[in-house]
Amino acid sequence: MIQDKTAIRNAATVIVLRDRKTAPSILMGQRGAKAAFMPNKFVFPGGAVDPEDAHIPLASELPPVCFDRLGERSELGLQGALAAAAIRELWEETGLVLGQPGSWPEPAPSDWRGFAELGFRPSAEALQFVFRAVTPPGRPRRFDARFFLVDASAICGDLDDFSRASDELSHLQWIPLDRAREFDLPFITEVVLAEIAARVLDPAPPSSVPFLLNQEEESLFLKLKGYPMPLTD
Repeated sequence: MIQDKTAIRNAATVIVLRDRKTAPSILMGQRGAKAAFMPNKFVFPGGAVDPEDAHIPLASELPPVCFDRLGERSELGLQGALAAAAIRELWEETGLVLGQPGSWPEPAPSDWRGFAELGFRPSAEALQFVFRAVTPPGRPRRFDARFFLVDASAICGDLDDFSRASDELSHLQWIPLDRAREFDLPFITEVVLAEIAARVLDPAPPSSVPFLLNQEEESLFLKLKGYPMPLTD
C-alpha cells in the first residue's frame, strides 16, 4: 500500500525545558538540507505517530487533564499513541530517555529495543499538552501535531549525552529560550515558543490549549479546554 504523503498524519512534538527557574533553555536540532519537510530548520524533536505506538505499554499514563484535552476534536483512543510517539521520537532523535526503570511485558518493537535494553519503560506522566497545530494546505507533508512540554528533570541520565541519537537532527543543543529566535525556525515553532516563554515559571498545565487549525477553507485559532475533573475524596 502506497502512503499518501499529502494526507494529514497525527504527530507528536516534545519541548524539553531545562533550568526553567534560573536560565531556561530548550532542546532543538537542525533538519537536513534534503528533508522534504522543513529542510534546514531548527525544530523540536518530534514526528508522526506509528501504528505500533498505540500498543506500547506505558509505565505511567498522561496527566488526566492532558488526556482529556487530547481527546477533544480527535479520533477515539488516540491519547496513548500520541504519548508513546512523543517519547519514541525524543529517544530516536536525541537519545534521551523519558521513562521509569522496569522490564517490558513483551519483547520491545525494533524502534524501542535500545530504550528497553537500558532497563526503562516509557513514562507519560511528565508530558504536558500545551499546543496543537495542523500544517497548512499545500505543504509537501501535513501533520496534526500535538506539542508536549516536559521539564528536563524528568529525563533519565545525562542531559548532554546525545550519543544514542539518530542522524535525523544535527547540531542538537540546548538553546537559551531568549535566544531561540536567532535561529532559522518554522513559523509554528515561533508561535509555540511564545507560549512556552509565557509559561516558563508556571509548572501547572495551561488553562486551555491553543489549537491552530489550518483548513482549505480557513484557518482557525481554537481553544481546547478539556472536561471537568471529577471530585475525589
